[in-house]
Parts: sequence; C-alpha cells; structure tokens
Amino acid sequence: METDSIRPEPLKEGDKVGIAAPAGPFKMDRFEKGLEAIKAMGFVPVVAEAVFAQERHLAGSDKHRVGLINRLFADDAIKAIFCARGGFGCLRLLPYLDYELIRGNPKTLIGFSDITALLVTLLQRCGLAGLHGPVVTSLAFADEESKVRLKQMLTADDPVDLSPADPIVVKEGRVSGIVSGGNLATLCHLVGTDYAPDFSGKIVILEDVNEAPYRIDRMLTQMRLAGCFDAMAGLILGSFKDCGSIESTLEVFEDLFADFDGPIMAGFPVGHGETNLAIPVGVEAELDTEQGVLRYR
Repeated sequence: METDSIRPEPLKEGDKVGIAAPAGPFKMDRFEKGLEAIKAMGFVPVVAEAVFAQERHLAGSDKHRVGLINRLFADDAIKAIFCARGGFGCLRLLPYLDYELIRGNPKTLIGFSDITALLVTLLQRCGLAGLHGPVVTSLAFADEESKVRLKQMLTADDPVDLSPADPIVVKEGRVSGIVSGGNLATLCHLVGTDYAPDFSGKIVILEDVNEAPYRIDRMLTQMRLAGCFDAMAGLILGSFKDCGSIESTLEVFEDLFADFDGPIMAGFPVGHGETNLAIPVGVEAELDTEQGVLRYR
C-alpha cells in the first residue's frame, strides 16, 4: 500500500554516497570511470568490498545483495545510494528488503533498467521518491548533458522540469500526477506478484532496449489485461533503443492506447539511449503536451 510520498533531502558537495550492486556483476573499467564521474560531481563514493561479489550471473547471493542495500539505508553517513549496474536480479530482492528501515531512513536511490523494480516497489511500499537515472557503469560513457542533469536533480531543492528537444505528441492533453514507471520489461515481470505496479493516478514513463515491436506489444497487452493502466493519468515514452523504428514503436502505443483519454508524449531522452536524463519518480508533476514539458511541482 503506497503511503504519502517522501522526498529525501538534496545532496551537498562532499556528501558520501553509497554504492550498491543489487543486480548483475560489472566490468571494473566502467565501474572505476563511473566512480570518477561521481567524484567530479563533488560527491564521495563509498564502496564496500561486498560490491565486488559474484555468484553466477548475479553480484552475489540474494541475501548478500539485499544486505548491502539495507545497510546503506541504515548508515546515517550515507546520503544517497547509486546502483552499480542493472541487468537482472533486482526482482529477487523484493521480499527481503527491510521496508520499515528504509521508510525510517529515506535517501535517494539512483538507477534505471532492472533497478526499476526497486524504484517502483520502494515508492509503493514506503512512499519513497527515487531517481530514474544513470547507474555507475553507464556514467562511464554518459554524455555531459546526462551528468549535468543528474547532479542537478540530486542537489536541487526542487526537481527541474524536463522538455524533450523533439517532443512527439501521440495524444494531446494536460494532466497532473505522481511520476512512476521505468523499464517496460521489468515492470511486466512484476505483474502477477505482490509487487505488481499500481499506476492509478500516475504519470507513467516507459522505456526499453533490444525489444522488437511485437514483444513491446505483448508486454503492454499483458499489463493492460492485468489492469495496470486502467486508472493511469498520462504516459511518457522514453528511449526505445534498438527496438526497431520509432514509427513502429509509436504504432504499437497508438493502437493499444487508442481508447486512453489522457495525454501521451514521446521523445524523452530517458533510458538506454545515448542520453539518459535523470527523472524523479514518486514526485508530483504535470504533463503538458501543448508546451511539450513534464513540469514538476
């Protein structure tokens, strides 16, 4: 059951940020370059030896990975938590997170892709706002715009609006709601579990990578049949990298959401694309297709 949204305090230069590895293992060269990017933002990354564990395709056992996350939330010296990488494995942690501890020690969790499972669940179980944005390893090759906005979102008292350079209006309108969502495949895999996404009254952002249009169609259809989008307020489409042409992707959404009354806007550089702009989730915003903007309140 979702509670009132909790927005963690903004970061200051010199703040310590913990590094968690809730999903798969990572390449050391990218990890180290990502840490340098975090240092360049003025933060001090705290890296425990536990981050480097590896068990098959995961960064350690479920108990190991979730233990590090819980410890980072409990540590008062840590002001935010960056995820090392996404990939796979976060869904396995959901039953073992200490939600009461996390609710009592709110801090910003940063990540995307498979980290969507954590962001959406912490919002629904704890009311905790998070940041859908680059992980440590993707910061290694992130463009300057992505890094600048990430720091801005972490340090600003209020979230900064997001306006795509080339917005695509699929359905016109203006609506307000709390922003939620993230990676489509990850969200789809939550359907049928105790952690299924509840998008009632939400402005939902969706993105993905390496998914053909027919698979996007299949995932969206499953979520529609499960009622995930029944009371959704609005829809934002981020990057759909290597998912076929943008036209074919938009056709799927236009078809499946033909009876949706709210606004739908595409073109947001959020997700697996070359630019991955950080976007707060769990925070109230207004989606305005006439102005082509997601305006935070």
